Formats: sequence, C-alpha cells, structure tokens
Amino acid sequence: MSEPTTVEQYEQLLTELQTIVERLEHGELSLAEALHLYERGAELAATCQQLLDMAELRVRQLTDG
Repeated sequence: MSEPTTVEQYEQLLTELQTIVERLEHGELSLAEALHLYERGAELAATCQQLLDMAELRVRQLTDG
C-alpha cells in the first residue's frame, strides 16, 4: 500500500482535528481527556499549517517560473 498523498494526508488530519473540536465543544470529557485532546489538536493544527505552507510554496514556484 502506498503512502497517502499530501492532499490525502491533509484531509485525514483535518478530519481528525474536526472530530477533536466537536468532542471538546460537547464538553462531557474529564479534564485529563480534554487536555490530551487539546494537545493532539494543537499538533494536528500545526501539521496542517505546515502542509498548507508547503502547498503555497509549490504554487508560488509554479506560478513564478
């Protein structure tokens, strides 16, 4: 099985992040669970941002020349 593409990876991470946000917004978690999910969400958000930054760089490289 091949590695997921950047787009597939981004979509998977974003889906996981959305699930975490929904769970946190629902509010029926212990403090420990909420902190764990918050930390995971922060990691996912940072990784998603890195993927978006890489995509933006690729677009610039393609349009600049």
